[in-house]
Amino acid sequence: MASDRTRRRSWTIAAAVTALLTVLYLSGGVVSGLRSAANLVVAPFSWTVNTVARPIGHMLAGAVNYSDVVAQNQRLRYQLGLAQLRANEGWALARELQQISSQLDVPFVANLHSVTAQVTALSPTNFAATVDISKGRDDGVLVGMPVVANGGLVGRVIATTPHGATVQLITDVNSSVGVTFGDARTSLVVTGRGVDNGLGATLVPISTAIKPGTILSTDGLSGGLYPPGLPVVSVANVSLTPGAATYDLTLTPLANLRAMTYLDVVLWEPST
Repeated sequence: MASDRTRRRSWTIAAAVTALLTVLYLSGGVVSGLRSAANLVVAPFSWTVNTVARPIGHMLAGAVNYSDVVAQNQRLRYQLGLAQLRANEGWALARELQQISSQLDVPFVANLHSVTAQVTALSPTNFAATVDISKGRDDGVLVGMPVVANGGLVGRVIATTPHGATVQLITDVNSSVGVTFGDARTSLVVTGRGVDNGLGATLVPISTAIKPGTILSTDGLSGGLYPPGLPVVSVANVSLTPGAATYDLTLTPLANLRAMTYLDVVLWEPST
């Protein structure tokens, strides 16, 4: 009897273990299946997220890199600008020195003191032709002083301030300059005809041996407005009106009055 009870207990335990193992086996399969099903459901979303997120990541990284490139370009442009500025400054200084040396190369005033001035304003019209310069009374510039530039006489000072002056050009209609040439036996008066009309001289005796290309310089007569020997104009044309006893001269200024940057004020007064 006892043995039968023991056998039944053993079979019961064996059956329970078998059932448990079966359940565990089936549970594993079910869980695995659920996992597979879950993967099938989730996988498309995961692919979509990865597909969308990856370009965004690249875009963000690109944006960061792009800002670095922009910053580098800005620094390069700044450095290039500085280099260009230095180059321009060097070029400007060289050009300024060249202008000064060429425009003030007036050997005929070597024995006279002068003051270098920069042109600050141009006021040429067909009647009045003047320029303003950067030196005035405080620099020794006085009314009546001659002004020269490259090539010859430019005009004379007609007004001053402590730190500036106004120069009447020889082309001004109110300008007149006593000149001579050759052996200085003949004196002529050169008058301005306006900026666009140049200069001229009239009533030149036909006995005067003058021809195109002749250089006319200030005569320096007593009481004149200019010291002697300042080159003024060259003769461009000699004309004779039929029946007249005098020449008319068309003259060209020796100084380039249209391209003046620096001028020399000759410290000479008519009374001296």
